Amino acid sequence: MSSAPPTAPDDARPFLLERFLPYRLSVLTNTVSRALSRQYAEPFDIGVLEWRVMAVVGRFEPTPAALVSERTAMDKVAVSRAVANLLDKKLLTRRTDRDDRRRALLRLSRRGREMHDRIAGRAERLEESLLSVLDGRERRQLDRLLAKLAARAAVLDEDDDPGR
Repeated sequence: MSSAPPTAPDDARPFLLERFLPYRLSVLTNTVSRALSRQYAEPFDIGVLEWRVMAVVGRFEPTPAALVSERTAMDKVAVSRAVANLLDKKLLTRRTDRDDRRRALLRLSRRGREMHDRIAGRAERLEESLLSVLDGRERRQLDRLLAKLAARAAVLDEDDDPGR
């Protein structure tokens, strides 16, 4: 008996990973994150996850850690670890919420705010450099398309069978 490998149906197409949108978005995100992290990792001694936490806290302070996790789509354990590191470095403060004593609110410390503002300036310059290949119409279109994809992704994330 021959043990020939199973053959694919005649109409089967190869899976073109390099054209698969989630893969392309992931590669782009990782590449941009790496470029940005070079702007703060060594000079400020913080990592990608710590910067993401600082960015969200800086924009929405005072904020609970759960909201940071929600706004970044980061795992709660990763957020908790990053928050602990930032508290140890005295870049964040944590206080009990007066309205809900079970909840702690995060704020940037004075030193954290100064660092946040310096990194944010670098991040904005990197973003401008990245977007410089697009004209104004393309930038507005990209913004609309990203909003549409984010809304659809949120629906799919809640769906039990997103492949339908």
